[in-house]
Amino acid sequence: MRIVLTGSSGRLGRAIFNALATSHTLVGVDRSPFSTTHLIGDFTDTGLLEDALADADAIVHCAALHAPHVGTISDDEFQRINVEGTRLLAEAALAAGIKRLVFTSTTALYGHAVVSGQCRWIDENTAPQPKSIYHRTKLGAERILEDIACSDLQIRVLRMSRSFPEPADAMTAYRLHRGIDIRDVADAHAAALTNAGDHFQRHIVSTETPFKPEDCEALATDAASVIRLRAPTLAAEFDRRRWSLPQTIDRIYASTSAHGALGWRGRFGYDEVLAQLDRGSLEVLPPFSSINRQAE
Repeated sequence: MRIVLTGSSGRLGRAIFNALATSHTLVGVDRSPFSTTHLIGDFTDTGLLEDALADADAIVHCAALHAPHVGTISDDEFQRINVEGTRLLAEAALAAGIKRLVFTSTTALYGHAVVSGQCRWIDENTAPQPKSIYHRTKLGAERILEDIACSDLQIRVLRMSRSFPEPADAMTAYRLHRGIDIRDVADAHAAALTNAGDHFQRHIVSTETPFKPEDCEALATDAASVIRLRAPTLAAEFDRRRWSLPQTIDRIYASTSAHGALGWRGRFGYDEVLAQLDRGSLEVLPPFSSINRQAE
């Protein structure tokens, strides 16, 4: 296939390019130059968009303003890029006869659905409760795509969980319930390009959890004991490294829908985080690092 990839210079865009380039022709679009980008400019530019979509079979749309932009870029610009830009792209895809659009969304838009002192099992049936302009505009874009989806343009929305580099102790624990390797996110996008089923589909994409819904009550108050039961190898690694296990867990993102509908499963769990740390990968920060936390 000939696939247009928006946001091709970004971290996720580069991972998706890497996952697709051996089997497909990629046309990367981004405002920032990079080796994975062929057309430099704003994807909302109609002239650039016309050039990009010529003879294309599918679109992977991961270009957006993100959590780090909140407070530094205006809400109007968030609306222009994340919502109206997505509408423009989908309408252009329909006009060009493109049959599939895969849209990158985020589990962060569940926002206020996560309540302090509780542990929430979250799947696609959980109602989003966005906190920030980033969350609201990603949800707004999803709703536009749901309205546009049809037999002529099938749309897949992937709500990805945390995948950015973080301190190793936190990142390892997150892989149990709310984190994912960027390569697994890319593989999910690849799977969403060809799967069958309803014209519009929405799937959470997160590393498979060892926890069960009935664990939620205990996870909210004594997560360490549940981790020792459900993930004893991870608990042993924490002990060996003299790290403390989390005492509470407030959410679990369930990827059951993606497993069934996309035939996708993540390859890189908490053991990969530890391996990356031990080999000095830039994908993992040193344990207990003080970092600028991004809004979720």
